[in-house]
Amino acid sequence: MSQQYRSQFPALDNKTYLNYGGEGPLPQAAMEAIVRTYEHLQQIGPFSMKANAWLQELTGKTRSIVAEELGVASDSIALTEDVTAGCDIALWGIDWQPGDRLLMTDCEHPGVVATVRELQNRFGIEVAICPILETLNDGDPVSVVTQHLTPKTRLVVLSHILWNTGQVLPLAEIVAACRQFPTGGEPIRVLADAAQSVGVLPLNLAQSGVDFYAFTGHKWLCGPEGVGGLYVSPEAMEVLRPTFVGWRGIEVDATGNPTGWKPNAQRYEIATSAYPLYAGLAASIEVHRQWGTAAERYGKICQLSDRLWKQLSEIPQVSCLRTRSPESGLVSFTIKSGSHRSLVQFLEQREIMVRTILDPNCVRACVHYFSTVEEIDRLIEGIRAFLK
Repeated sequence: MSQQYRSQFPALDNKTYLNYGGEGPLPQAAMEAIVRTYEHLQQIGPFSMKANAWLQELTGKTRSIVAEELGVASDSIALTEDVTAGCDIALWGIDWQPGDRLLMTDCEHPGVVATVRELQNRFGIEVAICPILETLNDGDPVSVVTQHLTPKTRLVVLSHILWNTGQVLPLAEIVAACRQFPTGGEPIRVLADAAQSVGVLPLNLAQSGVDFYAFTGHKWLCGPEGVGGLYVSPEAMEVLRPTFVGWRGIEVDATGNPTGWKPNAQRYEIATSAYPLYAGLAASIEVHRQWGTAAERYGKICQLSDRLWKQLSEIPQVSCLRTRSPESGLVSFTIKSGSHRSLVQFLEQREIMVRTILDPNCVRACVHYFSTVEEIDRLIEGIRAFLK
């Protein structure tokens, strides 16, 4: 990795940054694109016919760039603020009835767990939890999910890459198992939390069959906070109704009276957004593409995470959650003392940035394709110094 390429990310100049699963650093090109867009809007008049036409073009371009990364049609993408917003659109848009069943893994983010609990409170649905965590090193995630399906199951909620362990779930295989399960009515839908997979995995969602795929731009894509999206398959769009409603999602007649929804996933968008952030996300994606294809970037991520995993495994007081080479850039581990927060604080004093996870109780380090061997070595040295 050339220093010239890494220099595009100013945040990497003075620290060892290994928190991409929380937030990625903005490349300089993205920051400049955001500022240029704000300046241009002020020059032409932020609320004008000219500005409206220009922003529609920008929004369409961003939607197309994101869709290309996901391997789907652009009209299946709704632009949102973050992963949680996308998950909420899918979770609240289903016409839940008392007794309906939702199946969720035991590794979902608290934001999603809290939403599911509120659905349970409001609509009287049944919620089941399947033990995916125990399949990290042994076991079959597809079989575990299938064993917990019933004819009343309407939705399966899972993460494509588990945010706490870094395990990659076989999304297409799980979707196929849900489709094949007999319900006597609508097929079982699948919602994937893609917080840790977009910007890591090479994706072709159109072939996976997944119904809903909620993602963000501010993590592995290194875009600005406040821009994410939701993919909705054409089949799922026929039954998922908008819960959050605004002018961006509706059609109107000559008098401005609402006449229906937009014919595509824009129906799930609401109203005015910080549009210059769209330019920032598009610029970030372009920076990644300049380095290599999604497959090449993923290969580099796995190579570097394997190096980190091997070095961690050589420290007697450290145990990696995963007993074999990682499948993603997330590497989680424990130390015998259990002083994980103290370790993270100690490392940050040395400008080495990782984070704690509460369930399972561990430390998580994230490596990207532009991470360096030197950064990994500094992390290992920092851990050894803490453990002395």
